Amino acid sequence: MSAFSKLGSQGGWRRAGAVVIKEFLQLRRDRLTFATMIMIPLTQLLLFGYAINTTPRNLPTAVLLHETSDVGRSILAALENTKYFKITHRVSNEAEFDHLLAAGAVLFAVEIPADFERALRRGDRPALLVAADATDPVAAGSALAALETLTRTALQNDRSIPDMVLPPFEIRQHARYNPAAVTQLNIVPGLLGTLLMMTMLVYTALSVTREIERGTMESLLAMPISPLEIMLGKIAPYILVGFLQAILIFSAGVGLFGVPVVGSVTILALLTTLFIATNLSIGYTFSTIAQNQLQAVQMSIMFFLPNILMSGFAFPFAGMPAWAQWIGQCLPLTHFIRIVRGIMLKGATIGDLRAETAWLIGLMLVAMTLAVTRFRRTLD
Repeated sequence: MSAFSKLGSQGGWRRAGAVVIKEFLQLRRDRLTFATMIMIPLTQLLLFGYAINTTPRNLPTAVLLHETSDVGRSILAALENTKYFKITHRVSNEAEFDHLLAAGAVLFAVEIPADFERALRRGDRPALLVAADATDPVAAGSALAALETLTRTALQNDRSIPDMVLPPFEIRQHARYNPAAVTQLNIVPGLLGTLLMMTMLVYTALSVTREIERGTMESLLAMPISPLEIMLGKIAPYILVGFLQAILIFSAGVGLFGVPVVGSVTILALLTTLFIATNLSIGYTFSTIAQNQLQAVQMSIMFFLPNILMSGFAFPFAGMPAWAQWIGQCLPLTHFIRIVRGIMLKGATIGDLRAETAWLIGLMLVAMTLAVTRFRRTLD
């Protein structure tokens, strides 16, 4: 008798219905799996609908004014009226100008030179400089294109400017760090953080739950060892594994895709190790919360998804609304992408990256504290 014939026989549908009820009851008991099924599509819908923007506006901009004049104020007002630029910093020298770009605090920096207004009124057609952080070509491209109309509209109401066929001044654009807008220079450094996060989270998320399912956790707890010592012992081997993985990805990026390394490799190695430790701490926290290995993997996926979408890896960080940027600041991948792009493409120093370093240290300490606390509460 075939399987379909058995199903159509007396009691077949009743038995199948009993299995359906049993699965619903099982799903009800496994609340994390049910939440994952609901939250992943809901999170994607909300992020793509509200947070993701491929034509970002109100991008942070620094201004260096060598003179204060009505013309300068008119140009800055016209700059902000394009809706692509938002003046967030006013600097007093070129060193601060360069530091803000290298640190990633601004995406654009505008310099209006001395005697600009005088040259303008003489009809000399002076130039102002707009430097752009082009490590993310998508974020910089639309804003730089909007500058073409600025020379024609900024001073159209100023009657004292000589009437010229050409625009009264010119804008010299300087796309720094990636002037050719090569996609690999943006994607490959970000992949270093993305691949490390994905593997490190999963490795440690399974560490405690695997011990419990195999029945070896009881033997470990019987030893005179504290939860902190257990956590450090489990994390330490994966730091070495992650570092070796980082070397492989880094070598491939430089050798196969020609990504430059402008800054210090030593600083990059130290901060990469910090990023690995941060992700291992977060993964270990998940392992102390999950009841089995499946739940540990599900929690890792739920954490990995917003890191990909809200860190600036796949979409411009500056294009997200303020609430999404606040969430993104609490994600380790956001800060590591800034670190690796800053060192490899900009030659950023540890001083330029101190804010990102502080964020990673803070996130690691929070995760470690939660992990040790949760371990005591769940495994006593």
